[in-house]
Amino acid sequence: MAKSGSTHLKIFPERPTEVVRPQVEAVSSLPEMLDAYRQATGWSLQYVAGPEPIRPNELTWSAPVNPGVGASLGHLRLAPAESTSAASACVPIDPQRARTMASATAGMLNELMQTREALWQREAELAAGVPLVPHREGEQHLAARLEAVLRGGARAIDCHAAALYLLDEATTELKLRSSWGLPFDRLTDPPRRLQGAVADLEAMLGHAVVLEDAETMRQWKVPEDFPSVVCVPVCTPTTILGTLWIYSSTKRDFTDRQTNLIEVVAGRLAADLEREMLLREGVDGAAIKRQVDAVERLQRSQLPSISPMLDGWRLSGWTNQAEGVGGDFFDWFCLPDGLLAVCVGDAMDRGLAAAMAANALKAALRAHGQYHRHAEQALKQVNLTLWTSSAGDQFATLFYGLIETATGRVSYSLAGQPGVVVVGPDGWTPLTRRFPPLGESPETDYEPFGYELRPGEAMVLFTDGVRDAADSRGRPLGEAGVAEPLVGRLDLSADQMASLIRETLRARTAAGDRDDQTVLVIRRAKA
Repeated sequence: MAKSGSTHLKIFPERPTEVVRPQVEAVSSLPEMLDAYRQATGWSLQYVAGPEPIRPNELTWSAPVNPGVGASLGHLRLAPAESTSAASACVPIDPQRARTMASATAGMLNELMQTREALWQREAELAAGVPLVPHREGEQHLAARLEAVLRGGARAIDCHAAALYLLDEATTELKLRSSWGLPFDRLTDPPRRLQGAVADLEAMLGHAVVLEDAETMRQWKVPEDFPSVVCVPVCTPTTILGTLWIYSSTKRDFTDRQTNLIEVVAGRLAADLEREMLLREGVDGAAIKRQVDAVERLQRSQLPSISPMLDGWRLSGWTNQAEGVGGDFFDWFCLPDGLLAVCVGDAMDRGLAAAMAANALKAALRAHGQYHRHAEQALKQVNLTLWTSSAGDQFATLFYGLIETATGRVSYSLAGQPGVVVVGPDGWTPLTRRFPPLGESPETDYEPFGYELRPGEAMVLFTDGVRDAADSRGRPLGEAGVAEPLVGRLDLSADQMASLIRETLRARTAAGDRDDQTVLVIRRAKA
């Protein structure tokens, strides 16, 4: 408290809230259990609240009762039983056995208290986790709720006006957001600068500021002209939201009890504001979740699922997006002259951004593939499309191939480093190569490659999310991890091969891998 003549300024520091935890005295069966121990052993086992007794020489044994919060609630102490009719009927057992039994009893009591502590904490956490659902009928608007809280708080301590000022996003200004007892046009006043608002700044430091002198009020930049005022912070446990001002039309003092009540009102305002923010975020989040689910369904439905009706050829693939939606995809489509176009791609991004880029990439590839009969030319055009339509921050890896279904000739080109292996009767052959990704430069040229897939062989295409998937020791799966399980299994269908690779990936790689993964199997049947 600071005094100057008849005027004075009261600063009330915010005291930390005392945490009340479940006490061992609340265990109703404890006295009965201690009495039973005395009757059975002839020794006195007592619970003493607070720190360990200061005269340990009077004790045979002592152990703390700790609910697991770093501080003991009390101690169990063992001592010879006093001469009572109950004890005289029992010959005291050996001290070592009495200590052993007492130690076991203390352990059980500690476990009980730790369980109660955990239950106490979990119940509060579950209360905070209740879903916020807006009530469609009878829900007061936030403005009405805030004004009602201000009115109730002011009237509870016989004051005549109240105002809630909230910080802007830049935390440089305080704007009146709700009031009671003040002219309505105060809401149209411009924000107050936080710089120089001495009382508000002091309150935000965690103090209650009480003013009842006109000169002092001018120095402390009180926003309204009243004989007596109180300013307290409005904040959540993690965020300062603003300040609450309570105004009295008469010059008066405020007691500690009244100031504490004002702080309770400020807490209620903070809770209402936080609830409204969480409610809006929850509603917005639910709407975004529905949109993401719709994009996920769209992505999944756009992946080809039926192998083209071509004699001697079967295709099968799968995609696992790490975040539900992502940038991995595979595709195939038929072209004139017996050509079958196949591709596996990865838009190098995450989530919705990757999904949008992947859909654009696949659409561009289908469009350019209709008139380009060379894989490297189609890839060059797709690269130019991606580069010109992005801000220079979108990249992608892609395998694009054209299969002559009559001869088995596969003409293909690569961007980035998609995985390519061929599995045949004599083992497997890696065809993976590294090239610049799509979107890196508009002048990138991509090389043509060719491979003649013989009857009975299978070509497997996959993204780097499959190749780089690591096991528990950090070793990546690699091309060998994809191909070797298929060696000697060429009797399997394309669907079975794709499923076998998926199972291999699940069994050999560590849990929690968060990369998009795609596999496409191109199977040429035996002649």
